[in-house]
Amino acid sequence: MKGLLIYERAEIERNRSFIDRLIKAASTFSHTLTVVDDQEPIPQADFIFFRTRNPQLSKKLEQRNIPMFNRAEVNVIANDKLKAIQLVQLLGIATVPTKKITTVSEINEYPVVLKTINGHGGKQVELVHTEKEASTFLNTFSENAIIAQHYIETKATDVRIFMLGEEVLGAVKRTGPKDSFKSNFTLGGTVEKYTLNSQQRTEVEKIAKALKSDYIGIDFLLLPDESWLFNEIEDPVGARSYFETTKQDIAEPIMEYINNKLTKNERDEI
Repeated sequence: MKGLLIYERAEIERNRSFIDRLIKAASTFSHTLTVVDDQEPIPQADFIFFRTRNPQLSKKLEQRNIPMFNRAEVNVIANDKLKAIQLVQLLGIATVPTKKITTVSEINEYPVVLKTINGHGGKQVELVHTEKEASTFLNTFSENAIIAQHYIETKATDVRIFMLGEEVLGAVKRTGPKDSFKSNFTLGGTVEKYTLNSQQRTEVEKIAKALKSDYIGIDFLLLPDESWLFNEIEDPVGARSYFETTKQDIAEPIMEYINNKLTKNERDEI
């Protein structure tokens, strides 16, 4: 089958190694993958692996009625931090206390974490300590919807879980660099393998099942007592920290999963 691998233009070269491994893994199942910039016309194909933060395009492509990994609604929810929080709250899973704000008067206490709802990679997020700092953040991102989250001391530590369907592929504990509250690996943090307990595994499986997702990352703040609070969903999710801790190529299980789904769809149509 002919598949499309859709990326933002700026991300194509940055992810070239992963893209090449996906193409190679796809070929073992007699599939081809063509990389497409999400700002260019999208050609016809038999399936799409959607690797960009572009809910509008995702919805449009879903109307072609061909298999998409992930489906459009996953991209919508993952790229709206407030929607993701609300979904997980409905599932009865503890989350970081969060509310949408439009003015500094809605902030009740400092320090507080301010985020745009669609930021990613540790960008458009700041820990602010004063009303002046909060006002600066709101003015800087005045065209974005903004959420305020209660600041929780975690020593800049969180857990990212890599989900393939409802299966846990693996999890990493991320610790931010000194003097930063951000745990992102790409911002200089460190990572180590993390083993989920049975309750944690149940919670992430519940999230993936509710989303009907294919390949996502789920992030939880890790508290000093080893309990956790849901923070964000990542679609698309990068795999650098997964490879760093496991030395395993995540492209292979991803393409095996996609092939199994495509094969099942073919059987169901007969």
